[in-house]
Amino acid sequence: MSGKYLVTGGAGYVGSVVAQHLIEAGHEVTVLDNLSTGFREGVPAGATFIEGDIRDAAKWLDVDGERGYDAVLHFAAFSQVGESVAKPEKYWDNNVGGTMALLAAMRDAGVRKLVFSSTAATYGEPVNTPITESDPTAPTSPYGASKLAVDHMITGEAVAHGLAAVSLRYFNVAGAYGSCGERHDPESHLIPLVLQVAQGRRESISVFGDDYPTPDGTCVRDYIHVADLAEAHLLALDAAASGEHLICNLGNGNGFSVREVIETVRQVTGHPIPEVVAPRRGGDPAVLVASAATARERLGWNPSRADLAGIVADAWAFARQRG
Repeated sequence: MSGKYLVTGGAGYVGSVVAQHLIEAGHEVTVLDNLSTGFREGVPAGATFIEGDIRDAAKWLDVDGERGYDAVLHFAAFSQVGESVAKPEKYWDNNVGGTMALLAAMRDAGVRKLVFSSTAATYGEPVNTPITESDPTAPTSPYGASKLAVDHMITGEAVAHGLAAVSLRYFNVAGAYGSCGERHDPESHLIPLVLQVAQGRRESISVFGDDYPTPDGTCVRDYIHVADLAEAHLLALDAAASGEHLICNLGNGNGFSVREVIETVRQVTGHPIPEVVAPRRGGDPAVLVASAATARERLGWNPSRADLAGIVADAWAFARQRG
């Protein structure tokens, strides 16, 4: 059965891929994005586009005399760890204040289902590896803290007002899906940055810290293909239950170091990738690897694109397509 969905932040990387998957599944999709970090050309063909802010979501959620939305998928957040350390007020204002306004608009319009784009940054420096949803949450950046605050808000909304909600805590998202891929400006994610070196758009790649307690001294991350991530969102729509806030980690359960990623890019692209060691960045945990057992059990999620070389190859194809 087809649904009608509002995708906030749907002109961004993950939001656009999820919107594309929803359209391919036969659903009616409206993308709401203020284009502060998203791109108009990233909105999939077939989606209705509204340029606007989530604080004004009430304008579009309250559709008097028309069929209302079945759910909201919420991606409209700032997500740069380093920037959040330098400008925490920006993250509290948008990520927390904006979501509070969105939840109020959903309540008033009778939209009682939400899938929220959360993050592994809520855990901070992990106590256990792999990380489970029951592990302590102690974010080391205002970005992670803002996302954790929203998770607490959603729990309260579910208990008090019957919201059916699923928060998906992503680990490192990468790869591309057709014409949808990473195009952040400025770019801060490792794989597209290394690919810029392969394209000749950047002289070298900075390795932020080589003295972490990991096998090669560089940070270890769990990389997940953006298409696998998108499929989890569609499954979350089906799994959401009234009055419950389900939290699921999304990752592959395997970690790759910064240097392993760089070497994989060398192999996939055939280009040399010079490295420059730089100081550690504030708020970067040494290892972030997910246990996705809850997502497998509760959502029926089974990621099929876990190979790092395949993830890099898809991102490389997108990067060359853009030129």
